[in-house]
Amino acid sequence: MAPIPGAGLAKGLAVTLRTMTRKTVTEQYPDVQPELPPRTRGVIGLFEENCTVCMLCARECPDWCIYIDSHKETVPAAVEGGRERSRNVLDRFAIDFALCMYCGICIEVCPFDALFWSPEFEYAETDIHELTHERDRLREWMWTVPAPPALDPAAEEPKELAAARKTADKLAAAEAAAQAAALEEPSGPEATGPGKPGPAEPGPGQEGSA
Repeated sequence: MAPIPGAGLAKGLAVTLRTMTRKTVTEQYPDVQPELPPRTRGVIGLFEENCTVCMLCARECPDWCIYIDSHKETVPAAVEGGRERSRNVLDRFAIDFALCMYCGICIEVCPFDALFWSPEFEYAETDIHELTHERDRLREWMWTVPAPPALDPAAEEPKELAAARKTADKLAAAEAAAQAAALEEPSGPEATGPGKPGPAEPGPGQEGSA
């Protein structure tokens, strides 16, 4: 079926007419903060306790706007005769938001959940060089990250929670068994007190027997 001439123009004019008839609403920013969607891509918050300096976010960033510095520390062996280990310690984590295009690749590739989207958007600066924010500022934005949506009631429990709960149940059962064993085994004067049979004494005529 051939398109009707002028149909596109008519649709555009219909949208214009609908918009013209609506009442104009002005949000009084900054006195009134806007209501942003929970998944708004404002800035990137850093939860540095989860960061292992794997460098995946910096390598996958298409703008190369993530700067990470670290050093290695030696961790002593947990047991005597064990082997010492080395771990990376984060020294610097900065993001240049003058280059960032808010694609979210760094958040997606992070295997340890150290980066999150925050709806915070008030971070303008008078100098473009000051848009490189260090880990202290990224840490502050972490506390503005909204909570994740609740799981479906019929969904399976996450494997991490199931494993943690199983370990906690095992520890609780072991502690309960240890406490029960301690209560069942008498110690001290209770073991030889009144009413408890002591060692047998030799009877008459048995003193000189070998």
